[in-house]
Amino acid sequence: MKNEWLLYVAIAGLSWGTYVPLIFYGGNELGGKSSARLMAILCVGIAYFVIAVLFPLFLFLSKQEEWPDLKTTGLVFSSLAGVAGAVGAICVVFASKSAVAAARAAEVHPDSFRIYIAPLIFGVAPVINTLVSTVWHPKPGEPFHFDLDLPGWKLWVGILLIGVGAALVLYSKEEAEVTKKQTAAAHNRPSPTATAPTTEKPS
Repeated sequence: MKNEWLLYVAIAGLSWGTYVPLIFYGGNELGGKSSARLMAILCVGIAYFVIAVLFPLFLFLSKQEEWPDLKTTGLVFSSLAGVAGAVGAICVVFASKSAVAAARAAEVHPDSFRIYIAPLIFGVAPVINTLVSTVWHPKPGEPFHFDLDLPGWKLWVGILLIGVGAALVLYSKEEAEVTKKQTAAAHNRPSPTATAPTTEKPS
C-alpha cells in the first residue's frame, strides 16, 4: 500500500483523540468515585499489557520478527516513553476527579472546570514536543546531547495556531456538552407553580 503510513497516522489520531472521552465515560459508568477511577486505570493497564507486551512478545517468540539489538540506552529510553504514556493516562483520570471536586467546592456545575482538561492537554502537548525537539538532539550511544537549534518563524506561528486551534475546538465541544446537560437539567426540574400548595380558602 503506497500511503499506508497515512492509515496509521489516522488510527493514532483517532486513538489519542478518543482516549479522554472514553476514560471519562468509563470512570463514570464504574461509579465515578476514587475506586472507580483506579479501576479505569487498571483497565487501561490491562489493555496496554495485551497490546504492548503480549503482542510484541508473540511476534518475537514466533520468529515473525527478529530480536533487535538490546542496547541499554534503547531499552531505558523506550521504557521512559512507556512511563510518560502511563503517567499521562493516569493524570487524565485524576485531573477529572480534581476538577469535579474543585467545581463542587466553588459551588458551580461539576463539569465547569473539567471542560478545560482535553483542550489544555492537546493544546499544550504539541508545543512541548517541539520545544523538547529544539534543544534535545540525541545521537547513537549519546542520549544526552543538547544543542539549541532555533527553527524559523513559520514553525513557531504554526505551533501557536495548532495549540490555539486544538484548544478552541475541544473547548467548544466540551462547552456545548455542558450547556446541553444544564438545559436538560433545567427542563427536568419541576415547576415551582406545579408543586406550590394552594392558599385559597373555601367559600
